[in-house]
Amino acid sequence: MPENHPSSTLLMQFAKWPEQGRVKTRLMPALGPAGALDAHVRLTLTVLDNLYTTGYPVQFWWDRAPDPSCTDGEVIVRNLELTGLEQKVQQGANLGQRMFAALQVALKEHSRALIVGSDCPSVDPQYIREAVLKLSEADVALGPSEDGGYVLIGASRVVPGMLDGIDWGTPQVLAQTCARLKELGLRVHLLEPRWDVDEPEDWERFTRLPLSEV
Repeated sequence: MPENHPSSTLLMQFAKWPEQGRVKTRLMPALGPAGALDAHVRLTLTVLDNLYTTGYPVQFWWDRAPDPSCTDGEVIVRNLELTGLEQKVQQGANLGQRMFAALQVALKEHSRALIVGSDCPSVDPQYIREAVLKLSEADVALGPSEDGGYVLIGASRVVPGMLDGIDWGTPQVLAQTCARLKELGLRVHLLEPRWDVDEPEDWERFTRLPLSEV
């Protein structure tokens, strides 16, 4: 299969199962539990649309097995059913293990695999295409976030333990990941920084975007 063929690349969206009181908890003081759930749903669908627009194959990865008794996120489920995207469940004790497992599985059938979180609306289709292009030369591509983490991780090669020893949820995530990857001899490319939605000010930034960018 040619390296530039769309199906040689797989995009994976990571998302929390939508349950009120469990998602976007840092937005709750400003939006309340119901408002935070609505924000999670809107962000998730925005990211899904960005990934789908690229033309690459997309998979949707829940953080736990879907709960049919919880209808909080039925709009997401309906959209997934309409697009026919394959749904999977993340495996691993922490984010690093879950991302590594997904990348490892994807690279068995694809030349490149990329993961984007559902709180990263700034990862637009062009940004994804740039990451795919860079993976022709690099083993790993990272999209830095303004808070010290990253909004995207892509790989053309993985090595066991490459995402171990990272203090997830801290401002050191990107630096620790880069150091770990380079220690293992992996070629790393950093894209331009983007932003994600964690805090109320991030949500306000998102809601101020022109509709054409959302």
